[in-house]
Amino acid sequence: MYKIQKLNKISSDGLKRLPGDQYEHATEIVNPDAILVRSADMHAMKLPESLLVIARAGAGVNNIPVEKCSERGIVVFNTPGANANAVKELVILGMLLASRKVYQGIAWAKSLAGKGDEVPQLIEKGKSDFAGPEMKGKKLGVIGLGAIGVMVANDALSLGMEVSGFDPFISVEAAWGLSRSVKRSISLDHLISDSDYLTLHTPLNEKTKGILNKDKFALMNKGIRIINFARGGLVNNADLKEAIKNGTVSCYVTDFPDDDLIQMDSVIPIPHLGASTPESEENCANMAVDQLREFLERGNIVNSVNFPDCTMIPSGSRRILVANKNIPAIIGHITQILADHNINIADMLNKSKGDYAYNIIDIDGDVDNAIIGKMKEIKDIVMVRVI
Repeated sequence: MYKIQKLNKISSDGLKRLPGDQYEHATEIVNPDAILVRSADMHAMKLPESLLVIARAGAGVNNIPVEKCSERGIVVFNTPGANANAVKELVILGMLLASRKVYQGIAWAKSLAGKGDEVPQLIEKGKSDFAGPEMKGKKLGVIGLGAIGVMVANDALSLGMEVSGFDPFISVEAAWGLSRSVKRSISLDHLISDSDYLTLHTPLNEKTKGILNKDKFALMNKGIRIINFARGGLVNNADLKEAIKNGTVSCYVTDFPDDDLIQMDSVIPIPHLGASTPESEENCANMAVDQLREFLERGNIVNSVNFPDCTMIPSGSRRILVANKNIPAIIGHITQILADHNINIADMLNKSKGDYAYNIIDIDGDVDNAIIGKMKEIKDIVMVRVI
């Protein structure tokens, strides 16, 4: 029976996908095979020796020590696209809030409480302070064309906006879903300099941290409106503050407020609500559980952030799974050990991703602990498992 540790509350719909006769799941569990997590910070956590896989019910994995997991051969999954519609809807709302000053107008209207019959007259007199432009006909720049970015771009077109996108690493799947009416920007600088609205949909890493900074703000049109439902660290807050003061940025809507941001004028802070819908939580949980089961039961990998996608229909009596550092000759060592013990390979698949590789080897017959031990002794192999 597989043991699953839950570090956060996981949608019951997702947990129902774990057969009771094969899986045990709890928040406190000894020697778990897998961990299901949403937002819990795992960086200070001691990873159990028994741990094979971590499934994150969400897209970002900043709360998971991915490098440490890779060194141990622990596969880390996320659920890209599962909450895409929820985030997309909030991005569109963010664009409307940035345009029409509804957020400020509501706060002002509520401040009139207690003024009795004067309220209608005061509303008519003060409403002009909250006028804002329509989005139709304006230029939207989309940075990052993954699942969310593509949906935002397509829906913005239906609102009558001129949409351009920039993503040098766009996937084939995303490209298929993107409307042909979305223009392709030749560079990030070109996109930034030609937009009335800018929305961020790129992951946060060393290359993208502070991607919107003093130099980028200098390229923008005066009065640009920026929407950030991706990650707070993508924007340099000190430079943003200056861009707001000099009129470059008329409004910044973010789902990642901090103390600096909530004190800034022209910032609309939203308390990280991007994926806060029951549908999104169910989609993420279902996807995470399905990926976890596929790996534990068949060794297949889909949507891992640290190992390659690698799936194969079982064809032998046993399946050997090997994770290793992506260097030459590893496969040769493995096949030689099997040959030395007269074990026939029925089918085999090898894929690599960055510094690591993953192998699925279906064999005829069986392997004992001694053979597996020899494989584990091979330098740069980080995980061997038999199912």
